[in-house]
Amino acid sequence: MARSVDECSEIKLRKRNKRLKQLLLKYKQQHHFQHALIRLSEQASTHPDLNSFYPAIRQLLADYVPSQNFYVVLQNSESGLLELSYFVDQKDSSSHPQLADQHFEQSVTGYVFRSKATAYFNSETMAQGAAQGKFKLLGTPSEHWLGVPIYQDTDVIGVMVSQSYEQNEGYSQEQIELFEVIALYLATAIERVKKRELLESQVKQRTLALTQSNKALNEEIAQRKKALERQQTLFQIAELASQSINIDDVYFHVHQIMKSITYAENLYIALYDKENNWLTFPYSVDECGGDFGPRPFAKGYSEYVLTTKQCQLINRERGEELIAQGVVERRGDIDDSCRCSSWLGAPLKTAQGVIGLIVCQAYGNKYEFVKEDVELIGYVSNQIANVLQNHLSQQALRHSHQELELRVAEKTRELRQANLHLQLQIDERRKIEQQLYHDAHHDSLTGLPNRSLFISQLERTMQHYQRFPEQDFAVLFIDLDKFKDINDKLGHQFGDQFLIQVASKLKQCIREHDLIARLGGDEFVVLLSQLTEQQQAQDVAERIIAVMQQPFCHQGTCIQSGASIGITYSHKGYSHTDEVIRDADAAMYYAKQTGKGRYEFYHPLLSYGGEESVEEIKHHLMDLHTHFRVSEIVHFGEQQPLQLLDAFGEHPVLGSTSFEQLKRFANDNYELAEVELKLLKYGFEQHNNDTLSLLNCSTLLLDEQHFPELSSWASSLTNKENLCLLFDESDLRYCSVQQLQNLETLFDKGLNIGLNDLAKDKCDLGTLTQLPYFCVLLSATFSRRVLQDPRYDQMLQGVLAITKLNNCKVIAKGPCILNFRSLLEEHGIVHFIGQQSVLDEQMPLSKLSLG
Repeated sequence: MARSVDECSEIKLRKRNKRLKQLLLKYKQQHHFQHALIRLSEQASTHPDLNSFYPAIRQLLADYVPSQNFYVVLQNSESGLLELSYFVDQKDSSSHPQLADQHFEQSVTGYVFRSKATAYFNSETMAQGAAQGKFKLLGTPSEHWLGVPIYQDTDVIGVMVSQSYEQNEGYSQEQIELFEVIALYLATAIERVKKRELLESQVKQRTLALTQSNKALNEEIAQRKKALERQQTLFQIAELASQSINIDDVYFHVHQIMKSITYAENLYIALYDKENNWLTFPYSVDECGGDFGPRPFAKGYSEYVLTTKQCQLINRERGEELIAQGVVERRGDIDDSCRCSSWLGAPLKTAQGVIGLIVCQAYGNKYEFVKEDVELIGYVSNQIANVLQNHLSQQALRHSHQELELRVAEKTRELRQANLHLQLQIDERRKIEQQLYHDAHHDSLTGLPNRSLFISQLERTMQHYQRFPEQDFAVLFIDLDKFKDINDKLGHQFGDQFLIQVASKLKQCIREHDLIARLGGDEFVVLLSQLTEQQQAQDVAERIIAVMQQPFCHQGTCIQSGASIGITYSHKGYSHTDEVIRDADAAMYYAKQTGKGRYEFYHPLLSYGGEESVEEIKHHLMDLHTHFRVSEIVHFGEQQPLQLLDAFGEHPVLGSTSFEQLKRFANDNYELAEVELKLLKYGFEQHNNDTLSLLNCSTLLLDEQHFPELSSWASSLTNKENLCLLFDESDLRYCSVQQLQNLETLFDKGLNIGLNDLAKDKCDLGTLTQLPYFCVLLSATFSRRVLQDPRYDQMLQGVLAITKLNNCKVIAKGPCILNFRSLLEEHGIVHFIGQQSVLDEQMPLSKLSLG
């Protein structure tokens, strides 16, 4: 039972192996077919004619089929007979009589053509077929014969044959199929080769026709080229007439032109003076170095040309004839080596007659002038004559002009001397006028512009501002501190040196296009133009104050001064320069009265009534109607809402004004501390809700006399986590040690502490490390400059790095700051001050009720 199972498995395995071998043979056969067809297509694409194509096909077949004896027969489309296209045989040749006479009609080849089917015969089947009368045997009998019809579409157009004379060299079924496949695509390949062969034949015929046409065209081109050369020669001569060159250069260029049209190695040009009957030779080039000096009219070849007014070609025989006729006389003995063998001369004719001649000559039979040379030189001589006449006339005119220029130069020299004296007087007068103008518009001591020049420049700036209101300006009125004491104690000479030094320092504090002037005494004014914000004017004022705080030393004596500055900033209300200077003066006076060494912007209160009215208003801050405005802190995704509370008072002169501005009019620090504390209490108690409120607080409340009340109020708060006290960064920078300790006490009590107006004038990162602040409000100026200057962005990144350690919020504030939210977010800022809204009705600060 086990043996029968093994036998069954072996039978199945044999069948499977047999099937796999058959598939392998089939795939191998298909590969041979595909490779043969690819090679056939390549041969049809590369061979230019059938003579080279057929051997390539035979070589292709040799890799797969015995094809030492191979021929192709195709039907003639006109006669209908079968004709031999290619024949290679080991025993017969294509010139075999039987092959040529019968044209394969009665042979086995014709049999395959008529039957339209593949035929394979060996020696026996071949003899049987002949005996049956199917065909006749032609040529040497073969052992194996294979013929395949060649199809074109559905028609048979020929037969492809391979035969073998060796008995053991037959054809397998696979080889027969491959032979049939090759024959199937052979007609298309033959057609492609024939078309290429026909195309090349047509190209050769066309090339031959074009060659003949080109030959005729070249002859025509040669004629035209000769005509163009003549025309080009005329153009070159015509150009000489228009060129402003020396007459000697004209002769040289004429010689070069003559060289381009004929032999002109030896050439001279002669000019004829009719009045004096003389010949001159302004140009000559001769290899024998002949005598070309001026001479009277005689009997020479040159005179013969001038007399006949025609071109003359003279060789030695003609020369002897002219001498014999007496037309020409030989001058002295001439060496035979320097006797010209061919001489050609042409008269130079113009509208005024013959002005000379041009001559070419050859020595030692180097060149023989011919009739064509005579035509050429006669063709160009008239044009050369006109050119020479034109340049000779210009030369005469040039000589005339030179004489005139000499006379003019003499007169000009005399006028120049007179003009020089006059110019010296004019320059002296101009310098005097410039000095007078400078003296009239500049200060004689400091060299700065004076009031007159400053007023005129201010008028132009105000007119420009009316047309372009976006380009602001500012005026700084500067008054020097302690100047009267300097003059009284050290003398006016020392005071003058001090003013000169001050002028030099002030010029270093402004830009090139700004203007600084001295009004008189110790008063200076600065005009700043093309401003975009008040901070720029403030920066200039701070630089001036800083530079004026430096000591001034002269002749071993050093003094300390300062400057009080009033600033007016442009607005539409100004219509006259006096108003601008008046307001700047008022602001300066206020700065001097409130401590000196500082600056103050002008505000309407400074011009309201007299001093008594101002003092009276200062004492009534508690009576001003007060209201609060709230600004939401915008941050998308923030969990706890934030708001900024600002107190505003209705001033009788200034209108609705922030208490941050009004506090300066407090009568004393006690009143100011009272106002500050009352605003804190009322603001937080009236607007206390779930929102965390930010309230401004002065560092004055951190003093010893005011801090206990602030600390007591802070301790009594039950919801102090909703309050954040904002202190100005610039004020904290100058706090005492005790004030900073009191600030830490507030933080220890649980109050949130924040910084307001960070980097308003400078960015001090050390201030951020004093406490773990809850929030930091960037100044409006710094927020804008972050978008304009990469240096400020670097400062901002430092601020963000420090605040991130304490989870401190960085908030950008300023007008329209939300318009730049997307740009600021790219720099790392995510909190912004939103729009303001009024929360309560106005009422006097003294009547605010506190719980």
